[in-house]
Amino acid sequence: MDSITACPAWHRPAALVVALLLSACGGDTDRPRQLELNGAAMGTTWSVQVLDLPAGDDRAALRDDVEAAIVRAEQMLSTYIPGSDLMRFNRSGRTDWVDVSDELCSIVDTALTLSEMTGGAFDITVGPLVNLWGFGPDGNVTEPPAEDLIERVGAHTGYRKLEADCGRPALRKASADVYVDLSAFAKGYTVDKVAHILDAREVANYLVEIGGELRGRGLNASGREWAIAIEEPRLEGRSVQTIVGLSDRGMATSGDYRNFFEFDGRLYSHTIDPRTHWPISHAGASVTVVSESAGFADAMATALLVLGPEDGIEFADRHEIAAYFLVRTDAGLAERRSAQFEREVSIL
Repeated sequence: MDSITACPAWHRPAALVVALLLSACGGDTDRPRQLELNGAAMGTTWSVQVLDLPAGDDRAALRDDVEAAIVRAEQMLSTYIPGSDLMRFNRSGRTDWVDVSDELCSIVDTALTLSEMTGGAFDITVGPLVNLWGFGPDGNVTEPPAEDLIERVGAHTGYRKLEADCGRPALRKASADVYVDLSAFAKGYTVDKVAHILDAREVANYLVEIGGELRGRGLNASGREWAIAIEEPRLEGRSVQTIVGLSDRGMATSGDYRNFFEFDGRLYSHTIDPRTHWPISHAGASVTVVSESAGFADAMATALLVLGPEDGIEFADRHEIAAYFLVRTDAGLAERRSAQFEREVSIL
């Protein structure tokens, strides 16, 4: 349902909205009113906060358009919906060109470009390994898979085993076993789609959030940037590490601390390095990326977490990416910020 916000406590997997508009919680009628839309989709929750809809706009119509965009993205990109566009391609079993929609082809083509850019640290074919390690729809495991099985499954992964020809538009696999999973891109992409709806309606100030991926425009009711908290990467409980300002940007965080299993005294993260076929094992705990596109931020946060704090910072600086790393050290958590993050993002 949609409502005027009533001072809720916000809890998100990777980022927390910590500075809600005060007009809905107090009696200051000079402040702009905040409309909040929310719901569930893509295996998580979503919310849209808007200040003062433009004259003549209707919040019911806005909700219908937002929900339609989210449902369309889910029906296209989900690996949990058997009839989704993506799953029809995955199940095709073909190695020739398979016709797909312009939009799906463009998304896959963008993902392959990011894979090439990151040297395979971001890879949308890694899904079978994620499943093998117990972090997919097949359910949990309690110990690492056998090494020969890891290598057998890994032999059917790799972004170079997938092609996109968006002039057709069509996709092609190198082998029938190649499986595409866009979960590291889909939520951020959908955030961007919802933001485009709000931009088209000339909404000057808003915040869109789907499962912790965000995009904000303009300012909050206090005339400041939207305040977003980055979580402290704790295995238990939740607390805030730092708070950043977000305006006219997207933001995403990827971390190793919410989904893992322990075996023989070692923690195995759900973040699989596509290049080694094993969970990441470096000291990096989380990466937050701020970018004009929430989709880019979503994918790049995953890639930089895979690369790790040393190579990741070097990569972010080389490509002028605003990235914030939290790293575990013997002395506790350490923060590392790329040069672009220092220039572009305000700490509140």
